[in-house]
Amino acid sequence: MCLARPATQQSRSDARPRTRAAPGRLAAVSATRLILTCGLPGAGKTTLATRLAAERGAVRLTKDEWLWAIGSSPWDEPAREKVEQELWRLAQEILRLGVSVVLDFGLWARSERDELRAAARDLGVGVELHFLDAPVDERWRRIEARNSKPPWDRHPIGRADLDRWTGQFQAPDAAELGRFDASSDRPGGWE
Repeated sequence: MCLARPATQQSRSDARPRTRAAPGRLAAVSATRLILTCGLPGAGKTTLATRLAAERGAVRLTKDEWLWAIGSSPWDEPAREKVEQELWRLAQEILRLGVSVVLDFGLWARSERDELRAAARDLGVGVELHFLDAPVDERWRRIEARNSKPPWDRHPIGRADLDRWTGQFQAPDAAELGRFDASSDRPGGWE
Protein backbone atom coordinates (compact mmCIF):
# COMPACT_ATOMS: atom_id res chain seq x y z
CA MET A 1 0.00 0.00 0.00
CA CYS A 2 1.36 3.37 -0.94
CA LEU A 3 -0.65 6.18 0.53
CA ALA A 4 -0.08 9.60 -0.90
CA ARG A 5 -0.06 12.24 1.78
CA PRO A 6 -1.73 15.46 0.69
CA ALA A 7 -0.35 18.66 2.09
CA THR A 8 -1.65 19.09 5.59
CA GLN A 9 -3.91 22.04 6.08
CA GLN A 10 -5.65 23.21 9.19
CA SER A 11 -9.39 23.46 8.75
CA ARG A 12 -11.61 25.89 10.61
CA SER A 13 -12.96 23.04 12.72
CA ASP A 14 -9.41 22.07 13.74
CA ALA A 15 -8.30 25.06 15.76
CA ARG A 16 -6.25 23.17 18.36
CA PRO A 17 -2.64 24.31 18.59
CA ARG A 18 0.05 22.04 17.21
CA THR A 19 3.45 21.74 18.72
CA ARG A 20 6.72 20.57 17.26
CA ALA A 21 8.75 18.31 19.49
CA ALA A 22 12.42 18.71 20.09
CA PRO A 23 14.50 16.00 18.41
CA GLY A 24 13.96 12.70 20.21
CA ARG A 25 10.70 13.84 21.86
CA LEU A 26 7.13 13.27 20.78
CA ALA A 27 4.93 16.24 19.96
CA ALA A 28 1.85 16.85 22.06
CA VAL A 29 -1.15 15.16 20.50
CA SER A 30 -4.87 15.48 20.91
CA ALA A 31 -7.16 12.85 22.42
CA THR A 32 -8.23 11.98 18.87
CA ARG A 33 -6.67 8.69 17.80
CA LEU A 34 -5.84 6.80 14.66
CA ILE A 35 -6.22 3.21 15.80
CA LEU A 36 -4.54 0.67 13.53
CA THR A 37 -5.09 -3.08 13.47
CA CYS A 38 -2.20 -5.20 12.30
CA GLY A 39 -2.15 -8.91 11.56
CA LEU A 40 -2.83 -11.65 9.06
CA PRO A 41 -6.26 -12.95 8.03
CA GLY A 42 -7.93 -14.85 10.84
CA ALA A 43 -5.99 -13.06 13.59
CA GLY A 44 -9.10 -11.23 14.87
CA LYS A 45 -8.52 -7.73 13.47
CA THR A 46 -12.09 -6.98 12.39
CA THR A 47 -13.55 -8.32 15.63
CA LEU A 48 -11.20 -6.08 17.60
CA ALA A 49 -11.78 -3.10 15.28
CA THR A 50 -15.54 -3.42 15.77
CA ARG A 51 -15.15 -3.54 19.57
CA LEU A 52 -12.70 -0.62 19.70
CA ALA A 53 -14.90 1.56 17.50
CA ALA A 54 -17.89 0.92 19.74
CA GLU A 55 -15.96 1.50 22.97
CA ARG A 56 -14.21 4.65 21.76
CA GLY A 57 -16.96 6.27 19.69
CA ALA A 58 -14.69 5.97 16.66
CA VAL A 59 -15.43 5.48 12.98
CA ARG A 60 -14.37 2.01 11.76
CA LEU A 61 -13.07 1.70 8.19
CA THR A 62 -12.63 -1.91 7.08
CA LYS A 63 -11.25 -2.33 3.57
CA ASP A 64 -12.70 -5.80 2.85
CA GLU A 65 -16.24 -4.69 3.70
CA TRP A 66 -15.97 -1.73 1.32
CA LEU A 67 -14.63 -3.95 -1.47
CA TRP A 68 -17.53 -6.39 -1.11
CA ALA A 69 -20.00 -3.46 -0.97
CA ILE A 70 -18.86 -2.13 -4.36
CA GLY A 71 -19.15 -5.55 -5.98
CA SER A 72 -15.46 -6.35 -5.89
CA SER A 73 -13.36 -8.61 -3.64
CA PRO A 74 -10.11 -8.43 -1.70
CA TRP A 75 -8.53 -10.37 -4.60
CA ASP A 76 -8.99 -7.41 -7.00
CA GLU A 77 -5.68 -5.60 -6.52
CA PRO A 78 -6.45 -2.41 -8.52
CA ALA A 79 -9.77 -1.97 -6.70
CA ARG A 80 -8.13 -2.77 -3.35
CA GLU A 81 -5.49 -0.08 -3.88
CA LYS A 82 -8.12 2.52 -4.86
CA VAL A 83 -10.30 1.64 -1.86
CA GLU A 84 -7.28 1.87 0.49
CA GLN A 85 -6.38 5.31 -0.83
CA GLU A 86 -9.96 6.57 -0.60
CA LEU A 87 -10.44 5.18 2.92
CA TRP A 88 -7.19 6.81 4.01
CA ARG A 89 -8.33 10.14 2.52
CA LEU A 90 -11.64 9.76 4.39
CA ALA A 91 -9.85 8.78 7.61
CA GLN A 92 -7.77 11.96 7.47
CA GLU A 93 -10.89 14.10 7.01
CA ILE A 94 -12.53 12.42 10.00
CA LEU A 95 -9.41 12.83 12.14
CA ARG A 96 -9.27 16.54 11.25
CA LEU A 97 -12.80 16.84 12.64
CA GLY A 98 -11.56 15.49 15.98
CA VAL A 99 -13.14 12.04 15.67
CA SER A 100 -11.05 8.92 16.19
CA VAL A 101 -10.75 6.35 13.40
CA VAL A 102 -10.14 2.61 13.56
CA LEU A 103 -8.38 1.62 10.34
CA ASP A 104 -8.75 -2.13 9.77
CA PHE A 105 -6.28 -2.78 6.94
CA GLY A 106 -3.93 -5.53 8.18
CA LEU A 107 -0.79 -3.44 7.60
CA TRP A 108 1.62 -6.28 6.84
CA ALA A 109 4.64 -4.10 6.07
CA ARG A 110 6.47 -1.92 8.54
CA SER A 111 6.75 0.82 5.91
CA GLU A 112 2.92 1.03 5.76
CA ARG A 113 2.69 1.39 9.52
CA ASP A 114 5.47 3.99 9.58
CA GLU A 115 3.75 6.02 6.85
CA LEU A 116 0.38 6.05 8.59
CA ARG A 117 1.95 6.89 11.97
CA ALA A 118 3.88 9.83 10.49
CA ALA A 119 0.85 11.17 8.63
CA ALA A 120 -1.37 10.96 11.72
CA ARG A 121 1.25 12.66 13.85
CA ASP A 122 1.40 15.43 11.24
CA LEU A 123 -2.33 15.86 11.87
CA GLY A 124 -1.65 16.15 15.62
CA VAL A 125 -3.41 12.92 16.60
CA GLY A 126 -2.22 9.98 18.64
CA VAL A 127 -1.61 6.67 16.91
CA GLU A 128 -2.19 3.24 18.41
CA LEU A 129 -1.10 -0.04 16.87
CA HIS A 130 -2.99 -3.17 17.88
CA PHE A 131 -0.97 -6.16 16.69
CA LEU A 132 -2.90 -9.41 16.69
CA ASP A 133 -1.30 -12.78 16.29
CA ALA A 134 -2.66 -16.29 16.58
CA PRO A 135 -1.17 -19.68 15.76
CA VAL A 136 -1.47 -20.50 12.06
CA ASP A 137 -3.78 -23.46 12.72
CA GLU A 138 -6.16 -21.23 14.70
CA ARG A 139 -6.10 -18.61 11.94
CA TRP A 140 -6.86 -21.33 9.40
CA ARG A 141 -9.78 -22.60 11.52
CA ARG A 142 -11.25 -19.09 11.61
CA ILE A 143 -10.69 -18.58 7.88
CA GLU A 144 -12.41 -21.88 7.04
CA ALA A 145 -15.43 -20.76 9.06
CA ARG A 146 -15.39 -17.40 7.26
CA ASN A 147 -15.01 -19.09 3.86
CA SER A 148 -18.25 -21.01 4.40
CA LYS A 149 -20.35 -17.82 4.56
CA PRO A 150 -21.18 -15.10 2.02
CA PRO A 151 -19.47 -13.20 0.56
CA TRP A 152 -16.28 -15.17 1.26
CA ASP A 153 -17.80 -18.41 -0.05
CA ARG A 154 -17.55 -16.93 -3.59
CA HIS A 155 -13.86 -16.01 -3.23
CA PRO A 156 -12.42 -18.12 -0.37
CA ILE A 157 -8.94 -17.80 1.06
CA GLY A 158 -6.93 -20.99 0.51
CA ARG A 159 -4.50 -22.60 2.93
CA ALA A 160 -1.68 -22.02 0.42
CA ASP A 161 -2.54 -18.29 0.45
CA LEU A 162 -2.36 -18.19 4.24
CA ASP A 163 0.98 -20.04 4.29
CA ARG A 164 2.43 -17.70 1.64
CA TRP A 165 1.20 -14.59 3.46
CA THR A 166 2.64 -15.83 6.75
CA GLY A 167 6.07 -15.73 5.10
CA GLN A 168 5.48 -12.21 3.74
CA PHE A 169 4.18 -10.62 6.95
CA GLN A 170 6.52 -8.26 8.83
CA ALA A 171 5.46 -8.51 12.46
CA PRO A 172 6.18 -5.40 14.50
CA ASP A 173 8.99 -5.83 17.01
CA ALA A 174 9.23 -4.22 20.45
CA ALA A 175 11.13 -1.21 19.10
CA GLU A 176 8.44 -0.49 16.52
CA LEU A 177 5.60 -1.00 19.00
CA GLY A 178 7.30 1.53 21.27
CA ARG A 179 6.88 4.23 18.60
CA PHE A 180 3.10 4.11 18.96
CA ASP A 181 0.96 5.62 21.68
CA ALA A 182 -0.29 3.41 24.48
CA SER A 183 -3.98 2.70 24.85
CA SER A 184 -5.97 2.78 28.06
CA ASP A 185 -7.35 -0.70 27.25
CA ARG A 186 -3.87 -2.28 27.01
CA PRO A 187 -1.63 -0.35 29.39
CA GLY A 188 0.86 -3.17 29.86
CA GLY A 189 1.15 -4.63 26.40
CA TRP A 190 -0.29 -5.42 23.02
CA GLU A 191 -3.16 -7.61 21.85
